[in-house]
Amino acid sequence: MTGTAEWLDEREQRTWQAFYDMTVLFYRRIGHQLQRDTGLSEPDYTVLTALVNAPGGRMRPFELSTVTDFEKSRLHHHLTRMIDRGLLAKEACVGAPRGSVIAITEAGRAAIAAAAPIRAEHVRQWLLDKLTREQLDALADMSAVVLDHLRAAGRPGSGSDDSCVC
Repeated sequence: MTGTAEWLDEREQRTWQAFYDMTVLFYRRIGHQLQRDTGLSEPDYTVLTALVNAPGGRMRPFELSTVTDFEKSRLHHHLTRMIDRGLLAKEACVGAPRGSVIAITEAGRAAIAAAAPIRAEHVRQWLLDKLTREQLDALADMSAVVLDHLRAAGRPGSGSDDSCVC
């Protein structure tokens, strides 16, 4: 950044405001519906999805932090609550006596299996069914461009915690 920021022009402001308003309302809406219909929060769903897609349903906490984009402290507290609810288990990491692995439990697998079709219904209701095929393709393409840029920039505030090999 140059430090000489200028105001957004009319097109940029309209685009930014529409995008911002849409994403905030969309995530608020589907998050509320997910909690109401399944008892899972957005962070629960994010963690369970990451683990159910991981080899053996297990990940190191630093890997989960990377995949979920949760800060270390937030992730630790959230994982503790999910472990207390029986959705996850904390296991020793083979080869690293002080390390741990987070594993999805059968209750966690059942919860995500029940929630996934409900989440799909919500996404269709509030987004996918409102757009044409061409609009869906355009949205996917635009999202990929922005995601590539964001990922290339790296995670804000990331430290050296990702150096663990276990």
